[in-house]
Amino acid sequence: MPSEPFRILMLGDVVGKPGRQALGQAMARMREECGAHFVIANAENAAGGVGVTPEVARELLSLPIDVLTSGNHIWKYRQIENFIDQEPRLLRPANYPEGTPGRGFGVFASKEGVKVGVLNLEGQLFMGPLPCPFRAADQALEALRRETCMVVVDFHAEATSEKRAMGRYLDGRVSAVVGTHTHVPTADAEVLPGGTGYQTDLGMCGPCDSVIGVESADALRRFLTKRHSPFELARGDVQLQGALIEVDPDSGRCLSVARREWRIAG
Repeated sequence: MPSEPFRILMLGDVVGKPGRQALGQAMARMREECGAHFVIANAENAAGGVGVTPEVARELLSLPIDVLTSGNHIWKYRQIENFIDQEPRLLRPANYPEGTPGRGFGVFASKEGVKVGVLNLEGQLFMGPLPCPFRAADQALEALRRETCMVVVDFHAEATSEKRAMGRYLDGRVSAVVGTHTHVPTADAEVLPGGTGYQTDLGMCGPCDSVIGVESADALRRFLTKRHSPFELARGDVQLQGALIEVDPDSGRCLSVARREWRIAG
């Protein structure tokens, strides 16, 4: 008999306290509703809208979340460097230079004992000057595929072209490639020809009435005046956005990928 599909719920960037509180209220229900065996969330904006602290990471990991990924804002708070060295469930992009604290990938066991490989990468286009994420993916997969056929990739990147290219590059070699960073969900959830699930961006876990999580007036002021001005996180209802990915645990091939979204009253 064929194995039951293994379900992975991947959530977009958690934006500050509004996103964390909403997940605290709804995460257990969301996981049960989806029948998710494994949950991954991007935490790089979880502390005040930029970065993550040890306390915030612990808060999120106390929820029914198995692994936290991150991106270019992971280094906002210096105290994260020691923490990320000690906590394997918080990943940073794998394509940082040698000697960078933390890990860019890992293999984690679900409650059912199924091994899931998680790889975190950061893009180059319109981002900081980093080593090539495509070659970093090749190197990481050599290690990950020795332990599991099920590998999911969080590609934290700005350019849709670079994200699409990564999906095609890894098609047939990983179970899924999903994008984070832009906070706006894309309408291209699909299974690529080689059997890899894909979505350009998952969206965010943050305030609905906002500009990517911050007060609209603050964002407009910066665009209109061209001056740097402080951002305040928006208030009100929160949208929790992501994708549910079904994988064949025997082959690692993606069976389906679908956008998911919940709205939590603020």
